[in-house]
Amino acid sequence: MITKEYRTVKQIIGPLILLEDVEGITYGELTDIKLTNGVARRGRVLEVNGDKALVQVFEGTSGLSPQDIKVKFLGKGLELGVSQDMLGRVFDGFGRPIDGGAPIIPEKWLNVNGNPMNPYARDYPNEFIQTGISTIDALNTLVRGQKLPLFSGSGLPHSRLAAQIARQATVLKTGEKFAVIFAAMGITFEESEFFVADFQRTGAIERAVLFMNLADDPAIERIAVPRLALTAAEFLAYEKAMHVLVILTDLTNYCEALREISAARKEVPGRRGYPGYLYTDLSTIYERAGRIKGKTGSITQIPVLTMPEDDKTHPIPDLTGYITEGQVIISRPIHAQGIYPPVDVLPSLSRLKDKGIGKGKTRDDHANVMNQLYSAYARGKNAKELAVVLGESALSETDILYVKFSDAFEDRFVRQGEHENRTIEESLALGWELLGMLPRSELKRIRDEYIDQYYPKKG
Repeated sequence: MITKEYRTVKQIIGPLILLEDVEGITYGELTDIKLTNGVARRGRVLEVNGDKALVQVFEGTSGLSPQDIKVKFLGKGLELGVSQDMLGRVFDGFGRPIDGGAPIIPEKWLNVNGNPMNPYARDYPNEFIQTGISTIDALNTLVRGQKLPLFSGSGLPHSRLAAQIARQATVLKTGEKFAVIFAAMGITFEESEFFVADFQRTGAIERAVLFMNLADDPAIERIAVPRLALTAAEFLAYEKAMHVLVILTDLTNYCEALREISAARKEVPGRRGYPGYLYTDLSTIYERAGRIKGKTGSITQIPVLTMPEDDKTHPIPDLTGYITEGQVIISRPIHAQGIYPPVDVLPSLSRLKDKGIGKGKTRDDHANVMNQLYSAYARGKNAKELAVVLGESALSETDILYVKFSDAFEDRFVRQGEHENRTIEESLALGWELLGMLPRSELKRIRDEYIDQYYPKKG
């Protein structure tokens, strides 16, 4: 294929350059941008209008002037060289190894935008994934092929929780290969070192692929990172028959980069300055999770996003909630009590949990125990709020029992060690132990047969 070079840069706007008098250029096409001093940068076509092309420069445009730039269009989109040898490796935001190891010899090159999945070919998520964390496994169950985001806030331990899930997550069926793709966008050097060191120290790196984009890396690079990660995931899932868990952190930084590019393009802003196509853009990431009929492998997603000012109505968590199947809320008040992981189970939700629990998947009493724990904890929290207004003397003996239950629930069920990997049986046993604090007559959401079998015997 013949590639043409152009010296027709008309304007530089933020991270973008505008070229005139171009022909045969397509959206998403890669470019080589060469300076007169021999330095080369990489770019991508964002928009084509007649004989004009708008190119985003991955490394940024600082130090560039229009007369010094020579642009070559490469005739292909951004691609990632994929191989099973990617497991155990660390890459930058362009898919280049940064762990000091040998370059990857690709089995094939794949476009990072992926191939659209036929909705009819999708298989329904219905297999339990054990994360080892009670508040997720027992109450907000993660199902293979699901998208379940963590909604957090600045300064909360979502990074530690994400690393713990990456270390511990497993499909309970034996003999099936499991991999973790971990993609970090706009994180600090300290966070990056934490993740890499944690994966290496625990041995989880052997089944993981890490993509790292730091806060001082170009914001443009952040747009590519989740797509690189999902391209690697699709290769491992659908061509190597692996169950792949993709953890993306922090989607808020991704959306900020999207807003920066939108502002440079002088697009009409939507809510809070984010582009009007934010929903569509996020959906192109989230909807790459799932299972395909006839394929063994699957992609399960846990996106992590920090809610600006802890605001659930902010456009990023708001739109994410519409696309994904639930959310796990990381709570600042619970974190202030010194509880880890500070998961607020009442507003948290997994819309697919009923499909991944029960006989043959977890345990036959799981759904009943989950409903009873939710009910008892909610009643205990309500009773505590009532006591604040009316005083403890206004509470009945049963209300006081529920208050004690809610305190014990937070202290023993929600709280667990950062390296404590509880099986689903251990989580359910702990749930029954806590329900033993309540009279048998209060367990109205559990079948009698399960109460007879699991309710703690007194005395």
